[in-house]
Amino acid sequence: MRAALRPSSGFTLIELAVVVVVIALILGSILVPLNTQVQQRNVVETQRILEETRQALIGYAMVNGYLPQPAKSVADGREQDVAAQLCTPATPANCTGFIPWVALGTPRADAWGKLIRYSVNPNYTTTIPASQFTSVAGQRIVKTRDASGLEQVLAANIPAVVFSYGARNYGTTADGIAIPDSALTNDDEDVNNNPDPTTTVFWSRAAADNAVASGGEFDDILVWIPPGQLFTQLVAAGKLP
Repeated sequence: MRAALRPSSGFTLIELAVVVVVIALILGSILVPLNTQVQQRNVVETQRILEETRQALIGYAMVNGYLPQPAKSVADGREQDVAAQLCTPATPANCTGFIPWVALGTPRADAWGKLIRYSVNPNYTTTIPASQFTSVAGQRIVKTRDASGLEQVLAANIPAVVFSYGARNYGTTADGIAIPDSALTNDDEDVNNNPDPTTTVFWSRAAADNAVASGGEFDDILVWIPPGQLFTQLVAAGKLP
């Protein structure tokens, strides 16, 4: 007698759908932390690059007695013509640009491939008198926000600021491609991207995704040269009495 047919032991469509959902959840739980780890590594690497650049700027000043002007262009990492003095108190907009990576021998871009930005007090781009360190002319100011969102001055009379735009919004790739701003509420990042040359305020605060927070979303990373540190190093190098 022919054996009775047995029902198929394969998966039903519902069971397959459940398996797919479970796999998707598992992959999601793995990929999200991995992406977070990658972003954190990029932040740490960018902080390292910025600190290296800051130290190179101080070293440049110790050798030459002044800080370099910004790079000539997106593609040319030499500093602007020193003799021409394009960055002056009369032309402050020329004092914010890209880091002169060739002159400093430092990386040109951050961990996201965006060119490092640089803003220098024009009064520090020629032989620096000791009196400059007690002056507020041409100063760069860095502000932050307290827990309630109120702005506070973090540092003032800064000779130079070096910064990265972070993973999101703004920046220029090494190929010269400008990265657009994809947010409408990142006010503090807007200021960093287009600082008023007459006040030259920059923002440095904790990264935030909250669009309704004071200053909006933010992931810029900044370092700066404290005037006291530069003064001490120039004295040690014999550039100041």
